[in-house]
Amino acid sequence: MKPTISRRTFLKRTTAAAVASAVAPYFVPSSALGKDGSIAASRRIVMGGIGLGGQGTRDMRNFMGQKEVQFVAVCDVMPDRLQAAQELVNANYGNQDCAAYKDFRDLLARKDIDAVLIATGDRWHPLLSIEAARAGKDVYCEKPMSLTIAESRAVADTMKRYGTVYQCGTQRRSMESFAFAVQLARSGKLGKLHTLHAYLNRGPITENLPPQPVPEGFDWDMWLGPAPYMEYNAQITSWLWNWNYNYGGGAMTDWGSHCNDLCQWANGTDLAGPVEYEGWAKFPADGFCNTPTDFNVVATYADGVKLIMHDKGGSLGVKFEGDEGWVYVDDNGNAETEPKSLLQNRKFAKLGWTDLANWTGHHGNFLQCVKTRSNPIAWAEVAHRSATTGHIANICVRLSRKLRWDVQAERFINDEEANRMLYRAMRSPWQL
Repeated sequence: MKPTISRRTFLKRTTAAAVASAVAPYFVPSSALGKDGSIAASRRIVMGGIGLGGQGTRDMRNFMGQKEVQFVAVCDVMPDRLQAAQELVNANYGNQDCAAYKDFRDLLARKDIDAVLIATGDRWHPLLSIEAARAGKDVYCEKPMSLTIAESRAVADTMKRYGTVYQCGTQRRSMESFAFAVQLARSGKLGKLHTLHAYLNRGPITENLPPQPVPEGFDWDMWLGPAPYMEYNAQITSWLWNWNYNYGGGAMTDWGSHCNDLCQWANGTDLAGPVEYEGWAKFPADGFCNTPTDFNVVATYADGVKLIMHDKGGSLGVKFEGDEGWVYVDDNGNAETEPKSLLQNRKFAKLGWTDLANWTGHHGNFLQCVKTRSNPIAWAEVAHRSATTGHIANICVRLSRKLRWDVQAERFINDEEANRMLYRAMRSPWQL
């Protein structure tokens, strides 16, 4: 599909919007509230959504549940998803005002939009986040924030440059059960931490996928975006893309974005990271999926604390071990401690990760920070450092050797082959 506006025109338009956003941050004062607690339309945080499959739709539903939000636009290259998203927004507000776009540049060019939800595939996350910031929009972007370390560094730097409020969709930071475990670890009640366990899912194995006709109205080229070209197959767009290195990072980045992030937070190193990685992985012999099916990676911090990434499968979870006790929490709301007395102060209900109560906090935190212009709980630099752990784990098992990492320089020590994997080529015309 030919873009509706050129890149040059798009950037020209959005530069002015970025300046306006920087000098006039969005606030919702108490005086804007009506007697029924509603917020005047002129004072709401106006949002648009880009990439509205299952995860994007869940995010959008939760944002629309916040009284200070007004969704006005949706964007997706898949016609059925675009129509469903538009109908959902219109039904929520009881009108026909939601605009639908196939090209994200049309949505970002709107000056009335304050913030965007980005829930596309990983290959688009860094580009869209950066373009949104340049357009003067705050950003809520699903995890992981990038396909490479260089990309997430570019995102973090861009958010800082434009003063953009950025929240990564690592919503487990805002779930009470995981926050409880992190608090125990950081409080010293477990003693000195020595081992952090990240329990991730195993990767799938598939056959090679035969080419299929592209559905009518579906812009397959735009769906691929900066990723290498391949022939269309419906299974790729449904969920398998995440398990191919051209489009996703498999379990290390998909689930690692959550579990490694929680381990970083518990260890007080969410602005740093491990300095050494060693591990193994088993890869599919053939087929579309080429990320590990089985793996174990041990990442060691400068003080000797170890972060172990397991291929447990089943429920995503973390375990933090200290010399005086441990705590385990997972996605099903299970929480265990040793000694058991540590659970006496538990104040959270046993909820699964899909429960609404486990989502609203993360979205609410982002909205509050849009108003106050402060960093959310999963701001860009934190998200970059957490994503880096998964990216390095993938590089480690692909090269089948121990890697040493300079946390400050963000480069591998004496390993130029590994350093070349910090970047990736993007398919023309896309570039950071």
